[in-house]
Amino acid sequence: MQRQALRADLLMLITAMIWGASFVAQRLGMDSIGPFLYTGLRFTLASLLVLPLVLWLGRPSAEQKAPEPLNRGLLLGGVIMGLALALGINLQQVGLLFTSVTNSGFITGLYVIMVPLFGLLLGHKTGMGTWLGAGLAVLGMFLLSVGEGFHVASGDWLQLAGACVWGVHVLLVGFFASRHDPLRLALLQFMTCAVISLGLAIATEQIELAAILAAGPAILYGGLFGVAIGFTLQVVAQKHAIASHAAIILSLEAVFAAIAGALFLGEALALKGYLGCAIMFAGMLIAQLWPKRAAAR
Repeated sequence: MQRQALRADLLMLITAMIWGASFVAQRLGMDSIGPFLYTGLRFTLASLLVLPLVLWLGRPSAEQKAPEPLNRGLLLGGVIMGLALALGINLQQVGLLFTSVTNSGFITGLYVIMVPLFGLLLGHKTGMGTWLGAGLAVLGMFLLSVGEGFHVASGDWLQLAGACVWGVHVLLVGFFASRHDPLRLALLQFMTCAVISLGLAIATEQIELAAILAAGPAILYGGLFGVAIGFTLQVVAQKHAIASHAAIILSLEAVFAAIAGALFLGEALALKGYLGCAIMFAGMLIAQLWPKRAAAR
């Protein structure tokens, strides 16, 4: 069990790294096409990439038992996760049109504290170490993301709503991934999100082939790494992870986004930002080690 938990934490840390770097592609893609179209295309690409893997692993084998068939529970779980994913990712995308990246990064990251809050409503037990770790993660994210003159823009409310949805999504992934095949769940949620986002794009945005081609590299990176690999790793990892711990580790995407911004966009962190990164890592370690130390005692 301890080895499974360590493996899950490592996978979620890799996921946070991928998501942080994907933020650069997300910003560049939005320069050419609308938010719904960008989301729809990258999730369509991710679905096409994951589908052959699901079909290949679904073949009968003499060494392994037959994989879970497409039953009602699996289908319902994938669609519900996809609905939450579509709502959360599109609130984030549209919100970026009406607020700064700084405000967006902090407000979206508030799901790290909303996961244990929502977990209380579901009867989850949350220890003091998790609460302290989540609080430090929020404080660190504030120091990392929020600059001078913090104000509430119209897009900030969309980001706050998105943070609530991300908190629900983390809980949903933890719930369904422990009961069904995680890879098939990932594919179903990708397909659901793609259909919803493309439908919104067709209804509200102008679609031009030249603009799509211009956004091609950003779509390719966002679809392959940000979705096909990143979100799939999240579902697989949360099969053996505590939801509140997962939220804290995944929130480190803000740290990796800052690093990616410095490397690829020439952005620089102030001393306050580096302090925020250190506090976030401290929060992650406290949330992971405190409960284990208490259990050992």
